[in-house]
Amino acid sequence: MAMQLDVALGERAYPIYIGEGTLERLTDAINAVGQKGTIGLVTDSNVGSLYAEQVEAHITATGRKCITHAMPAGEANKRLARIEEICGTFLDAGLDRSSLLIALGGGVVGDITGFAASVFMRGIPVIQIPTTIVAQVDSSVGGKTGVNHPLSKNSIGAFHQPQAVIIDMTLLKTLPERELKAGLAEAIKHGIIADAKLFDYMVDNAAKILDYDLAAITVPVQRSCEIKAAIVAEDEKEHGVRANLNYGHTFGHAIEAVTEYKVYLHGEAIALGMCAAAALSLELRLVDQTFVDQQKACFEAYGLPTRWPDLPVDACMMAMQKDKKVRAGTLKFIVADRMGHVVQRTDITEAQARAALEAIR
Repeated sequence: MAMQLDVALGERAYPIYIGEGTLERLTDAINAVGQKGTIGLVTDSNVGSLYAEQVEAHITATGRKCITHAMPAGEANKRLARIEEICGTFLDAGLDRSSLLIALGGGVVGDITGFAASVFMRGIPVIQIPTTIVAQVDSSVGGKTGVNHPLSKNSIGAFHQPQAVIIDMTLLKTLPERELKAGLAEAIKHGIIADAKLFDYMVDNAAKILDYDLAAITVPVQRSCEIKAAIVAEDEKEHGVRANLNYGHTFGHAIEAVTEYKVYLHGEAIALGMCAAAALSLELRLVDQTFVDQQKACFEAYGLPTRWPDLPVDACMMAMQKDKKVRAGTLKFIVADRMGHVVQRTDITEAQARAALEAIR
C-alpha cells in the first residue's frame, strides 16, 4: 500500500511516494511534469544492471524516448567531471529544454543527477528514484544537489527541488548489508534531532530492520521523510532550522574528506560525527552521559562505527574550516540538548571541537 507525503513549497511542491511497488507511479509522475522531450535516465554501474530496464519500460510507456547514462558507482566519482560527462551524453542525444532527467540510484547518483538537471540548458526538471536507505531518508528529499571537491564535500552544487520522489521499498532487497546499515545512521539521526519515539523505535526494532523486514524499515523511512519535508518546507535554503539536519555532519564530512571518501561510507562517517557531536554536547553540559551512551549503543546495534583509533585530529580540524557551513569564518555546530531535540551553536572554541574529535579516537 503506497502512501503519499507532500513537500509544501507552494508552486514547487512535490509528492513523495513511499511503499512497495511504487515504481508503478513513475508513468503518472512523468506525465504530471508535462515535459514532452526525451528523458535522460542517470544510474550507476551497480544499480543500472538491476533496475534500469524496468525504469526504462515505465518511461517508454509514456511515449517518450529514453537515453540512459550509467556512471561508475561510488563516492569517489561524485566530481564535477561527471557533470560534464552526463551533460555531454545528453547533448549528443539531443535532449533540450523540453527534457526531463530521472535519477535511479543512491545518494551519489541523486546528487549528481539533480545538479546536472539544475545546470543542463540552465535548468530542467528531475525525478528522484532513490535505491538506498540514505537516499530515501535524506538526500533525495529537499533539493540539495552537488558534487565533492577534494577540499570539501558537496561544496559545488545548487538547490534544485525534484518534481517527485518515488521510494519503492522493494528496491532495497538487493542493497548490500553494509549500505543498509550505513543508511540507517541518517534515520537514527532524525530520531535524535526531532523525534525521541523514532529513536526508541530504531533501538527496539534493530533485529527486524537488519533482517530486511520491509514493513519494519518503512516506518523510519516514512517518519524521516515527514521530518525532512516539514523542515524543508519551513527553511528551504538552510537559513535557519534546516541546519539542524546537519547533526554530526560537520565532523562527519571532515572525516570523509581526510579519508578521500575511501574508508567510510557516508552514513558510517556521519555515525562517527554524531558520536563527536554527542561528546561536544556533553562537554557543553547540554546532555548527560546517559544520552551519549544511548546513542552509542544504538549505533553499535546497527554495526556502525563509534570510534576511530587512527583519527587524524589536525587534518579533520583543517577540513572543518573548509566546510560549506562556514559563515564569515564561523563554523556552526549542531548539538543535542535532549533526545529528540538539538540546538545550533556558533560559539564553539577550537579546543572544544578538538576535544570532541579526541573523544572518538
